[in-house]
Amino acid sequence: MTDEYKRILLIGASGVFGSRISQQLSEEHNIILTLAGRSLDKLEALAHNMPANIKVMTIDRDNIVAADLKSFDMVIDAAGPFQSSHTMVIEAALAAECHYVDLSDGREFINNISRFDIIAKESGVAIICGASSIPALSHAVIDDIVADWQRIDNIKIGIYPGNKAPRGLSVVEAILTYVGTPIRVFRNGTWQNIYGWGKTHRVEFPHIGKRWASACNTPEQDLLVMRYKPNNSAEFFAGMELSIMHLGLLSLSYFVRWKWISSLRPYARLLLWMAIKLLPFGSDKGAMDVYVDGIDGKSQPITSRWILEADANHGPFVPTLAAVIIARNFAQGESLPLGARPCSGLIKMEEFMVEFAKLKIVTQYVE
Repeated sequence: MTDEYKRILLIGASGVFGSRISQQLSEEHNIILTLAGRSLDKLEALAHNMPANIKVMTIDRDNIVAADLKSFDMVIDAAGPFQSSHTMVIEAALAAECHYVDLSDGREFINNISRFDIIAKESGVAIICGASSIPALSHAVIDDIVADWQRIDNIKIGIYPGNKAPRGLSVVEAILTYVGTPIRVFRNGTWQNIYGWGKTHRVEFPHIGKRWASACNTPEQDLLVMRYKPNNSAEFFAGMELSIMHLGLLSLSYFVRWKWISSLRPYARLLLWMAIKLLPFGSDKGAMDVYVDGIDGKSQPITSRWILEADANHGPFVPTLAAVIIARNFAQGESLPLGARPCSGLIKMEEFMVEFAKLKIVTQYVE
C-alpha cells in the first residue's frame, strides 16, 4: 500500500448510485474525494455526515472542460443517463490527462468507446466504461463459470431490483429510451430485432420468489457475443417487482410500437412520480442472475446459473462495486490499463465476493 493520496472527482455524487459510491470511497484514507454535481445544497447535505476532508464542487457534465479536471487523478461519472449521452467528460479527462471511469449502460456509448483508445494510450490515460453490474460483474461471473468449458451455447442475464429500491430520474430515462422500440439481440444463432420491454416472462429465485422479466437494450448483447461467442443466444432482461409497474410499462410500450408516440422518455418525470407513490409497496429485496449452458471440459452438456439475492436495500450497492474496486485499487498503487475499453475482465470474482460479504449479499451457483 502506498502513502500517496489519489484525488478523485465523483460526478453525480448525490444520485442513487453516486451517493453509494461516495459512502464507500469516503472511508478510504488514501483517497481525497470531491463530490460533484449540479446542486450544491444536495452535495453539502451528502458530505455533512462524511469525514471532514470530503470536498464538494458544482459541475455541469454537459459543459465540463479540461480545466475542471486538471487537479484530479481520476474522475468517476455516475450521472448519466448514458443512452443518449455525449462524451464531453471523456474528452475533458483526456485533455487533462485524468483517468476516467463510468457506470454507463448505454449501448452505443460503450460500443463506440474504442475510438478513444489510441489517444488514451498516447495520453497515458485509462478510459473504462461500464464499471457496474454489466459488464463488470456479469463478465466476472461468466469467466468464473466457463473457465474450462469447451463451448458456450446460451447466455442469459437478468437484474430485478426490489420495489423499495431508490430510483432516480436518469435511471428512468435510461429505461424509457428503448421501451417499445426495436432492439438488436442475438437469438437462435442470428441477430434479430425484438421490441424493448418485450419477451415478458417470469423468473423464479430461491428466497424472493418470482419476478417479471422483459428484454432490455444494453451493451451486454454485443459484448457477450464478442467476448464469449455463444452458438445460440446472448440475452439481457430486467424486471420490476410490482406487476402494476412492470405490466403497466409493457402496456405503455405499445404506444411506441404502434408509432402513436416516438418515445416514452418525455414522460420520465411523470412515471418517476408514479413510481415514487408506489414505493411503500413491495419489498427491499433485489436479485440478479446469470445463466449459461454449453459443453464443459469433459465434453458433457452443462447448465449453470449464478444467483445473487440482496435485502435491506443493499441491492442498489451492486452497480457501484466495480467503480469502487477500481478506485480503491488505483489509490493503493495498482496501475490502470491504458486505453479505452469496456469494463470487461478487469475485476475478478474474488474481489466482488469480498464486497458482497461486507453487504451481507448472498450468492450461489446452481448446476
